[in-house]
Amino acid sequence: MLSRKTKYGIKALTYLARQEDQVPTSIATIAESEKIPHKFLEAILLELRKNSILGSRKGKGGGYYLMQLPEKIRMSTVHRILEGPIAMLPCVSLNFYEKCEDCVDEDACSVNKLMIQVRDNTLAILENQTLHDLI
Repeated sequence: MLSRKTKYGIKALTYLARQEDQVPTSIATIAESEKIPHKFLEAILLELRKNSILGSRKGKGGGYYLMQLPEKIRMSTVHRILEGPIAMLPCVSLNFYEKCEDCVDEDACSVNKLMIQVRDNTLAILENQTLHDLI
């Protein structure tokens, strides 16, 4: 299941992408509009800023804004920042591979084969969806 962190992150990014003038938007404004707890949203936006998805400005008129065009922000990138690996198991992860302790033969493992298909299909969807597609 998708975590609330990722769900709220996508909602906040979508809100920011809809802003026509791309001026900084306060956390309070986003939180109120999208019904996201303020403190939780603050941590999410900070993580997105650390990963160069968002920029921020302090002071009067400050807030968060997109660092890239919505067409350039892939949902796979957002997912990996907020949720972690796209694969459901570490033994099928492209970026965070780890061998399963209980697996005797990965090549013959039926769970591994199924989860590779799940990973590939999920990755294809997330790679082909941008923030622009959600607004």
